[in-house]
Amino acid sequence: MSPTPHEVALSTDLYELTMAASYHTLGMQGKAVFSLYVRKLPPNRSFLVVAGIAEALRYLSQLRFDADALAYLRSLPVLPREFVDSLADFRFTGDVWAVREGTVLFPDEPILEVEAPILQAQLIETVVLNAIHYPSLVATKAARCRIAAPGKTLVDFGLRRTPSLDAGLAAARAAYLAGFASTSNVLAGEIYGIPVTGTVAHSFIEAFPSELEAFRAFARTYPGDPVLLIDTYDTLRGAQHAVQVARELRAEGRRVRAVRLDSGDLIALSYQVRRILDEAGFPEIEIFASGGLDEYALAEFTRAGAPIDGFGVGSRLGTSDDAPLVDMAYKLVEYAGHPALKLSTGKQTLVGAKQVWRHTAENGRYDGDVIAARDEAPPGPEWRPLLQPVMRGGQVLELPSLAVLRAEHLAEMERLPEALRRIDRVEPYPVQLSPVLRARQQDAVTMIRTREGL
Repeated sequence: MSPTPHEVALSTDLYELTMAASYHTLGMQGKAVFSLYVRKLPPNRSFLVVAGIAEALRYLSQLRFDADALAYLRSLPVLPREFVDSLADFRFTGDVWAVREGTVLFPDEPILEVEAPILQAQLIETVVLNAIHYPSLVATKAARCRIAAPGKTLVDFGLRRTPSLDAGLAAARAAYLAGFASTSNVLAGEIYGIPVTGTVAHSFIEAFPSELEAFRAFARTYPGDPVLLIDTYDTLRGAQHAVQVARELRAEGRRVRAVRLDSGDLIALSYQVRRILDEAGFPEIEIFASGGLDEYALAEFTRAGAPIDGFGVGSRLGTSDDAPLVDMAYKLVEYAGHPALKLSTGKQTLVGAKQVWRHTAENGRYDGDVIAARDEAPPGPEWRPLLQPVMRGGQVLELPSLAVLRAEHLAEMERLPEALRRIDRVEPYPVQLSPVLRARQQDAVTMIRTREGL
């Protein structure tokens, strides 16, 4: 499933290699600092939940150009033979600082920063961006789903419509990181230890002479407490059939765990089904809903007080349907000890190696961040640094488990200001530059404008 080292090495944009070839030919070996960050958030987003750091580091640690990769690169006329030959010994030997996965960030705040010889730091741009961009979108959407449906059980159903099987793995991990309870993706369960769950499809019901016979057959063959899909033909009739099977199982000392709704007016049907179950003496049977759901639908269910206990969120989560991309960039901010920046309108970069400091107010909520130069002191005693070393000399340092990161993220979401927890509009969060970084930025801008005659 995961890309081989050969595939990782060639999963790059050609211009990364042509730039690296020029650095090699010119003998440019100075240390570069690159910063990965988001310029602006998609519509209706007030924050970004970071995911994919571990995958990015795995790519860096295994990036190798094998004989087949080198043979292909030699066939490209734009790459000098001497440069391609040198890639046989390529290893990433740099340092990486990054926030912990599950951290909530805002525009211009570094997600990670790379310090390495410029050829190495340049060559990894594409794989690092690719590893972090998509999972962060899914994690953000999953976090918004949790905001929209507080206290509800959320399950990732997105595998069949993610861009690829690998994307399905990344999405399942990102959703679990952001607080989803489980996934339908069995491979994600094996690889990441995420609880897996599933029921039946409508095809199972349709394969039997009647819905009731299908329910009985599944209950008889399923070793646990079954969840019955009740909307194949008529949802209310299906609920009555579920009650009949629940009575039969009760006589055997078993139970129906839940019924699942997958179509129709889910709010109205949930009330009607809840009444059927309760009046039959089965208040413990839960109602689970799925079918084209996202945070906006979940918020509607919450406002209506729909008696739904859990939701399967699939296609719109796995594709980050309303926000399939974010303006994420990886930019040079220092080379050979000198600041580097871009002056383009709306795309000016912040110079140098940086740290992000976050303050927590007395009420336990975050109330402001400061982006600072990494070599300066914290703004005060109550400020927490977000960037930490995660790779030294090309070696990945010990990383927290997914379970630890998930717990930290859930705690972090409780500290998020209430205004940022709205899913229907963007609310500002105060992010400032430290005086030191602001002064260095201005000095660098002045230097470049003078040098370029602007």
